[in-house]
Amino acid sequence: MTFRFAGETNFIDGRWRGEPAGEVRPARSPIDNTEIGRMAWSSRATAGEAIAAARRAQPAWGRESLWARAALLRRIADAVLARRAELAGLLTLEQGKPLAEADFEVGKAADGFNLAADLVKYLEGRTIPTEDTTKRVMTFYRPRGVYGVITPWNFPVNIPVEYLAPGIAAGNAIVWTPAPTTALVAAALVTVMQEADLPPGLLNLVTGAGPEVGDEIVVNPGTNAIGFTGSAATGRTIAQRGAGKAQLMELGGNGPVIILPDADLDKATRATAAGCFVNAGQVCSSSERVLVHAAVYDAFAERMTVAAAEVVVGDPRAEGTTMGPLNNAAVARKVSEHVTDAIDRGATAMFGGGQPDGCPSDLYFEPTVLSGVVPDSLINLEETFGPVAPLVRVADEEEALEVARANRYGLVSSVFTRDLSTAFRFVDAVPTGIVNVNDTSNYWELHIPFGGMSGKDSGVGRIGGRYSLEAMCDLKTATFTLD
Repeated sequence: MTFRFAGETNFIDGRWRGEPAGEVRPARSPIDNTEIGRMAWSSRATAGEAIAAARRAQPAWGRESLWARAALLRRIADAVLARRAELAGLLTLEQGKPLAEADFEVGKAADGFNLAADLVKYLEGRTIPTEDTTKRVMTFYRPRGVYGVITPWNFPVNIPVEYLAPGIAAGNAIVWTPAPTTALVAAALVTVMQEADLPPGLLNLVTGAGPEVGDEIVVNPGTNAIGFTGSAATGRTIAQRGAGKAQLMELGGNGPVIILPDADLDKATRATAAGCFVNAGQVCSSSERVLVHAAVYDAFAERMTVAAAEVVVGDPRAEGTTMGPLNNAAVARKVSEHVTDAIDRGATAMFGGGQPDGCPSDLYFEPTVLSGVVPDSLINLEETFGPVAPLVRVADEEEALEVARANRYGLVSSVFTRDLSTAFRFVDAVPTGIVNVNDTSNYWELHIPFGGMSGKDSGVGRIGGRYSLEAMCDLKTATFTLD
């Protein structure tokens, strides 16, 4: 790994710099709590300078042809792939996921830049028929201006690309602030993008506290739009503070996964275990609550216990490790509280339930299977974000739907059944933006629309492919009167 950061993690107007006041904070690895670098702990004023730089750069970039924008994105994709191993190594060290998962994420980030380069050339408007025969009306897409982007720590390379790539393709300039616990890998990604001849001011990175730097990006009149992935609570604050600006937000999720009596239990177990334990369960689309029909409950629970026992917890850099630590103390505390609450309400830990022995930090948590989870448990009602499979017994399909609907989240769900009519009934009835049939709740591809249902706490709009690209543009209409 060749990336080294000693406090100059702000990238503004094409230059690396620290915080003028000199404030820095250590970046620590969740693997063993060692210091792996230092980040700038920036002020509102520094965020304002980044916004000003973006405003200076955006008009010229907005006039560039779609082909020129696509060419930059392809250069960036090539640069990411050229330094894939280094990015993945830092990603594992700072975030905590196994190296194989980190490598996959970096590869998907490169794909995201190439996808935006492909799609922007087909960003076509329409001609609209009119009642008045002397009129001709057309629509076309224009950049919104300066996009403020705020991203989380669970996928600190790929989630930013879900905004950066379409945002740049659409002709916007970007001001980006990442989660502090993964600020170094964010700086590394920008370093790689800089190597692709990124125009000064087009992308600006500011590291620091969300209530300061993030809030300034949201409220500053110099930003025209906001992109955010993170918790529902922070999303509500951003929606209020940024009222009047265009907002694209992907927020929390809580499943469910529904196992019906005719499901292929072996397939359902493999898919659900992946949904529970990949990235230590720190995925917004994780299988965070599993509703199992009573007819197959015991058989499925036994299979999930076997699957949990096959997870290898340890140093994510080590060969053979399949699950590393949780990323930070707050999420570790929440996972522990949710498991304890479920057990206090009558659930049983069939496997796991606490911190494994002999770990080099207190952020490791065992892959856990809870049987007998009741619907009023916190783990069924809230987003846990940890490696837990909470099994809720349901008597029939109607109860499964009732429990599925009784939740404030509406992002992704899965249903396992061999009957096509039943599958379509659940697709129609479960209030989530995506319903995956006979696959993990984590199934998604970069071009597929991803987002929450209206009236739920899982976000506004859709990320993914052309949906991101269109969301990050203004739709403009021109009318012409013929002589």
